[in-house]
Amino acid sequence: MTLPEEFKRRMAEILGNEAELLFKALEREEPVRAFRVNTNKIKVEDFLPICPFDAEKIPFCDDGFYTTEQNPGNFAAHAAGMVYMQDPAAMSTVGAVEVRKGWKILDACAAPGGKTAQLSACTGEDGIVVANEYNAKRCRVLLENVERMGCRNVAVLNLDTKFLPDVYREYFDLAVVDAPCSGEGMFRKNSKAVEEWSPDNIFMCRDRQRYILENVAKCVRGGGILLYSTCTFSLEENEKNIQWFLDGHPEFEIIPAAEKVRKHTSDGIDLPGCGYDMTLARRFYPHISPGEGQFFAVLRKKAETSEKSGEGNIQYIRKNKVSDKKASGQGNGKAEISGMLEAAKDFLNENTRLCASDLSGQELIFRGGNIYLSPEIPLPDFGVFVPGVCVGEVRKGRVIPHHGLFSAYGNLFDNRVDLKQQDLRVNEFMRGREILIEDKTLKGWGVLTVENCALGGIKASCGVCKNHYPKGLWLR
Repeated sequence: MTLPEEFKRRMAEILGNEAELLFKALEREEPVRAFRVNTNKIKVEDFLPICPFDAEKIPFCDDGFYTTEQNPGNFAAHAAGMVYMQDPAAMSTVGAVEVRKGWKILDACAAPGGKTAQLSACTGEDGIVVANEYNAKRCRVLLENVERMGCRNVAVLNLDTKFLPDVYREYFDLAVVDAPCSGEGMFRKNSKAVEEWSPDNIFMCRDRQRYILENVAKCVRGGGILLYSTCTFSLEENEKNIQWFLDGHPEFEIIPAAEKVRKHTSDGIDLPGCGYDMTLARRFYPHISPGEGQFFAVLRKKAETSEKSGEGNIQYIRKNKVSDKKASGQGNGKAEISGMLEAAKDFLNENTRLCASDLSGQELIFRGGNIYLSPEIPLPDFGVFVPGVCVGEVRKGRVIPHHGLFSAYGNLFDNRVDLKQQDLRVNEFMRGREILIEDKTLKGWGVLTVENCALGGIKASCGVCKNHYPKGLWLR
């Protein structure tokens, strides 16, 4: 790889002689590979004894590990959502904040979903993550990862961020803006980022980032956190953006990142004449810590600046625009929808230990032809990709369960077939084939689990398990 000369000149202005070490790392060294254990599905201490590939602890991420494995997608551990392949620098962003259980969180630029799944595990089932992605194609990738990781507390939106404050003004404890950027930190992973790099692209990205920041800042409650990050090095997209934002938003202040992350990152660049301590921002350099490039800054909204009107707006949208329009555009009458919801409740009660009559913090709703288990949160009239875990489709009074339900709630199904990773039937199942089991009494819908982690749905009869693993996920 040959780095653009103008990029090298700009980085020399930032790093001085140290820039040569960065250039060497980008041009000559291989990208670092790593994964995060998905604690939505399995505890770290339970996964490590069965980990099918090498793993070396990442010091700043409790559930993160370096690995040399090149093809993780071939393993059942990956397919069953036990792990998410993620760059160490990307993990460090969420690690910069001590996320509390029960927090309401916005991931404003969420695809491909690594931070969404990480945030989902951090806030737990009592918390909520609204994962928004503007690009519809990337939104589908986001949803695939949310489903594979078994996230129970995530709603996926496909919106321009300008619409978010209409629904979520002053609503979130934490809003994450992992902004689209010029991608300088990803040069050794993405040759296209090198080819497309230019100063003009940097300024275009800067303007887009400012637009997103302005919109998302309105969604943070008083006392809440706005976490801004990029995978680039340019001052315009990083420290200068933070300076611009704070100049226009005195209700926010920059605060230190968590100590465990500070130890393995470099200080932000202290801008001349800047009235803020930009060294509190963090930079992740590949010549210093194993991983790709990353920048992030933790911004806190002062509690006393909270607007008074936010919650009223949220209640209005929830009551008048969500509940009355769940069938939006589907042509289904209220009686028909009610029947489908009852069928879904019956299915859950008959096949799982998930009591559909007492769903704490969730509700069954009909949207887009499917039934969903949705977190009880306000939802916009448009741009809802999925409002939660898809239970399935109701056909002639019968529920056809969705893969998302098996993945998220597989361990609550009454019928479960658990196999070890080494069992040859696991690969057969991942290739879309039916499998044979010893228990010929097992009948009806159930789940195939691998090491007690849900892989996909089955329908059992007389010792044969028909395969309901989605064709698009089959191992080729």
